[in-house]
Amino acid sequence: MPTYIDPTAIIIGDVVIGEGVSIWPYAVLRGDEGRVVIGEGSNVQDHAVIHVGVVGKDVTVGHSAVINNATVGDRCIIGMNSSILDHAVVGDECIVGANAVVTGNSMIPPRSVVVGVPGRIIKSDDATIRSKAMESAETYHHLRDEHLSGKYRRRTVP
Repeated sequence: MPTYIDPTAIIIGDVVIGEGVSIWPYAVLRGDEGRVVIGEGSNVQDHAVIHVGVVGKDVTVGHSAVINNATVGDRCIIGMNSSILDHAVVGDECIVGANAVVTGNSMIPPRSVVVGVPGRIIKSDDATIRSKAMESAETYHHLRDEHLSGKYRRRTVP
């Protein structure tokens, strides 16, 4: 699988990007105080910031989300403007809702849905999350491929 990194994305330091990943405009991956790992098939959307941490496979990191020194499992959806803070661990196949804050040292079990500030689990062992996460990932695989094909071109305003 090809990888797409938008030219406006900022990637600093020790950053490992898996196959088929897409990094979108103005995303920041900072591996200056430790490693950042983005798993195969994941997408990091516009203005998201990952400062040290691990993002699993086929994860959607929504617009303006922040992951700071935390771990996100495989097939998760990290909602827009959400934050996952120091040493938190989000298990496989979770949804962190838009604007939610997963506080430091939190342990979110697999197949959970987290919302609110501070984040609280409102659903557990939700078997439907896997298909939702894969649908989101596949949407971004398609977009990645369209951008790589040259279908969209960057425009400048005179």
